[in-house]
Amino acid sequence: MGEVMSKTKAAREAALKLANIPSEVKTAALSKAASAISKNTDFVLKANKKDIELATRLLAKGKLSKSFVQRLKLDEDKLKEIVRMIESVAKLEDPIGKTLYSMELDEGLELYKISCPIGVIGSIFEARPDVLPQISSLCLKSGNAIILKGGREAKHSNEALFELMRKATEGAGIPQGWIQLIEARKDVRELLKLDEYIDLLVPRGSKKFIKYLQANTRIPVLGHAEGICHVYVDKHADLEQALNICYDAKVQYPAVCNAAETLLVHRAIAPDFLPRLAERFSRAGVEIRGCERTRRILKGIKKATEKDWRAEYLDLTISIKVVNDIEEAIEHINTYGSKHTDAIVTRDRKSALKFLMGVDSSSVMLNASTRFSDGYRYGLGAEVGISTNKIHARGPVGLEGLVTSKYCLLGNGHVVSTYLGPSAKRFLHKPLSKRWSDIVRIFEEGT
Repeated sequence: MGEVMSKTKAAREAALKLANIPSEVKTAALSKAASAISKNTDFVLKANKKDIELATRLLAKGKLSKSFVQRLKLDEDKLKEIVRMIESVAKLEDPIGKTLYSMELDEGLELYKISCPIGVIGSIFEARPDVLPQISSLCLKSGNAIILKGGREAKHSNEALFELMRKATEGAGIPQGWIQLIEARKDVRELLKLDEYIDLLVPRGSKKFIKYLQANTRIPVLGHAEGICHVYVDKHADLEQALNICYDAKVQYPAVCNAAETLLVHRAIAPDFLPRLAERFSRAGVEIRGCERTRRILKGIKKATEKDWRAEYLDLTISIKVVNDIEEAIEHINTYGSKHTDAIVTRDRKSALKFLMGVDSSSVMLNASTRFSDGYRYGLGAEVGISTNKIHARGPVGLEGLVTSKYCLLGNGHVVSTYLGPSAKRFLHKPLSKRWSDIVRIFEEGT
């Protein structure tokens, strides 16, 4: 048996046990994981330093981008944020065993639809070490086992965080093998074949990579291929507010999928707004590419091509288009966007509603930066990723995206033949006020 198969089978066995671990045990285990990372900051940073040194050499050779190295780097503040994230997941309500539907089919025949873990999650992600504790924490809280495959550029960081998470949680009563780490690139090909054992893949990476996964596995894939996010500045916008939002959406952290890549500006305010925005962008080192209207206002900027409207720069570059009206802005977003996150800046409520309902994206915002599109900021504790799918989970995927459901039917000798034929008994189909938690309590008491 190969290493990948061995780890996957171990994760499957652990998942079956983890599904029934009490909520308080999972919560305590996450608290211990957060404490372990907090107490071993130097250990993690030393590991991350090795990754940064290698990445810096590759950057000098032109094999990596600055934004890539920026995503890779950890510091004390980022580790504190990771610890806070794990603690916030620990405090979330357990999503398992919730009553989604309850119905009395007949006297003594009760049906309950309840939430349950998906099983084994496979996570393949880029060089962002903070992803590992995020996904692991959410999987543990939702009762799922996790198989992690991080980018090789973050090898040492991932190994350090993995070991701290594994030791802390398994030492706190979580089934051994619930968290697994694979590292070789060839292991991914092996992983994709294991649809018998892995229930869901949650990738984070390039559009090309995610499409490769989708084309080469029978395992369901949840995620997004790219983040082409827009901010539309309406003619009714507060321009000071718009300046701050556009700047934050692009500059605050340009290397992530919820950073703005294209700005759409109403023609009525473009002559006043664009020069002020360009001056602020210039001080931050942002390269602007614009349509012909934009270039007539901002002299000397590069022309935006069809390719730019579809570009996810993940860097200090932005494309700008002047539009005639809100309808043109919505049409542009629905044509070129990636259904990730898009925002409007306006004081007009009718325009706001038209945009919020007309833009076909997983997150749509009014007078707020696209950078808010994040599981932690949404109060989900953390996220396994952002999904632009329209089935199962959409938007930042937290605990609710890592659970599925099953039906539990409780009878007392009931058979289907009773409800068939000329003298068939009729179903009651009466909604129940009783919850699954009530059933669990009754069964645990043995009455």
